[in-house]
Amino acid sequence: MAKRNILITGGAGFVGSALATHLAKDNDNFVVVVDNLLTGDKRRVNQNQNLKFIKADVNQFVDISSIFYSYAFDYVFHYAAVVGVKRTLDNPIQVLDDLKGMRNVLDLCKNTGVERVFFSSSSEVYGEPVELPQHEHTTPLNSRLPYAIVKNAGEAFLKSYYQEYGLEYTIFRFFNTYGPYQSKDFVISKFVAAALKNKDITIYGDGMQTRTFCFVEDNVQACVNAFLQDECINDVVNIGSDVEYTVLDLAKLIIEISGSSSQIKHLPPLKEGDMSRRQPETTKMLSLLGRQPIDLKQGLSTVISNPDFFI
Repeated sequence: MAKRNILITGGAGFVGSALATHLAKDNDNFVVVVDNLLTGDKRRVNQNQNLKFIKADVNQFVDISSIFYSYAFDYVFHYAAVVGVKRTLDNPIQVLDDLKGMRNVLDLCKNTGVERVFFSSSSEVYGEPVELPQHEHTTPLNSRLPYAIVKNAGEAFLKSYYQEYGLEYTIFRFFNTYGPYQSKDFVISKFVAAALKNKDITIYGDGMQTRTFCFVEDNVQACVNAFLQDECINDVVNIGSDVEYTVLDLAKLIIEISGSSSQIKHLPPLKEGDMSRRQPETTKMLSLLGRQPIDLKQGLSTVISNPDFFI
């Protein structure tokens, strides 16, 4: 059997690197990771005979096209994006630039014989909740922020390229994902980093906003299973947990598990970007995973017991 050539854009990011590591363990796969290292970190990528890292920017056609023509990819996981609530709010034009990368990747995929594109969309496309749980096909997409609009437009590009060129796709709508090697821009890694140093944990507003938290191993396993089992072809799937926690309860839980003396401090609410609730409908996710998800206490214990993991 010939090796599957797989491209992961944004593969030095938190989720992308975990995916790359998982796929590269299979000798049937040859994985090329591309990242411009704006928010990615090369230390997350352990290169070996099945895994190669190339620094490149998917938003620059000349940069990414030569890689496509060199490797003849069978599958592409397009995970490259400007991420982080504060970063995306502060740099809206940079966020909108990611639409160039979407067009570049899809044009190259349809011209070089790629079989299927897997896209990391986001729960942000749902915006403020109209209904809960948030269902892939019946919940309105209520987003207005540039990051969410770009993800929504990315989904529309995929559906259009399938209609026009027959390029197959799978859209993963990621809800909050956490685990080893996550940067400190995100809520759990930020809270854990503070707790381990007994520093104040800061929360925007009253902390009653809810989130669900998916351990990175569950995210990767569900996505890989969709890939290997040819599930969710030309479809959308929420990737996340459906168990809600308030941000305040999350902070208290992290303090408890870590044995920290941190105090919780409240800051004024964010003007935008901090949605009141998040909860995915997870029927497809659980079917893909084929087991019970890792619960938050267990996942947090793994992260807290490995503080050197933080990048």
